[in-house]
Amino acid sequence: MKTILYATDYSDNSVAAFKYAFQMSTQLDMRLVVTHVFDNPQPSDTEGFIDPSLYLGESASKMHRSKLEEFCEAHLGGDWNTTKIQLHAVENRSIVKGIISVAEEWHAQMIVVGMKGESALKELLMGSIAKHLIEKAPCPILAIPEDAQHMPIKTIVYATDFEEEDIFAIRKLAEMAEKLEAEIKIVHISTKEEYDGETQMEWFKEMLQSKVTYERMDFELLFSEDIFESLRLYLGKVNADLMVMLEREGQGFLRKWFHGDLVKKMESYGRVPLLSFKEGNHQLFFFSAVL
Repeated sequence: MKTILYATDYSDNSVAAFKYAFQMSTQLDMRLVVTHVFDNPQPSDTEGFIDPSLYLGESASKMHRSKLEEFCEAHLGGDWNTTKIQLHAVENRSIVKGIISVAEEWHAQMIVVGMKGESALKELLMGSIAKHLIEKAPCPILAIPEDAQHMPIKTIVYATDFEEEDIFAIRKLAEMAEKLEAEIKIVHISTKEEYDGETQMEWFKEMLQSKVTYERMDFELLFSEDIFESLRLYLGKVNADLMVMLEREGQGFLRKWFHGDLVKKMESYGRVPLLSFKEGNHQLFFFSAVL
């Protein structure tokens, strides 16, 4: 069975992400693994006596499993206790390495994490756990703002830079969209001086449609000197339920479009969940037969 991995720190800002992960696992008929990464202080010969209550050993895993059970019960009620939900507490001094180890063990197709709603994109840029996961995880990362209200995902916006790698990522995304009965809106935003956008869009559309047979795809080319603001307005205009981007080494979507003074505008970013592919890791992102 395919797997969605959800990572929690038990905080309030992780609850929305938990509900998203649960609903998506139900809609996509996937296993949901709920994990928490913890770290125990280690005894040291040079530090003298350490309170044994601080070093729990194997009992720490049991304690955190109980906390995961309480977390699931508090936010899902009796619905959580099914064979499709697995709990996995893991010890690791690095939260990112711990989450990745669980993702690899369960062969996860997606990792879901929560972010503070008022600065979602800023967190991705400024060094959050979500950002480091995007850079290192073996599968795509779905980051959910803490105040996001779960709704059926019907409108997916994919921001493209007309890269060949975008085509393969969209091909995988279409598998999920088909299960969700969602529309994919493919948008490119550039300045008028950048290049002949219309020609590039036609080339990209033709190339994509030769690789992907999913019919519910729409294309839009926008010209603007303020790329971030145009994207923000576009997400609102189409009532986007999910935004998707592709990160490439050294020249990803975030690095190219959201830098410098644009970071200051991120506080006004909406409440749209962000699904991030990293170049190559979309290959594990599949939900159905090849389209």
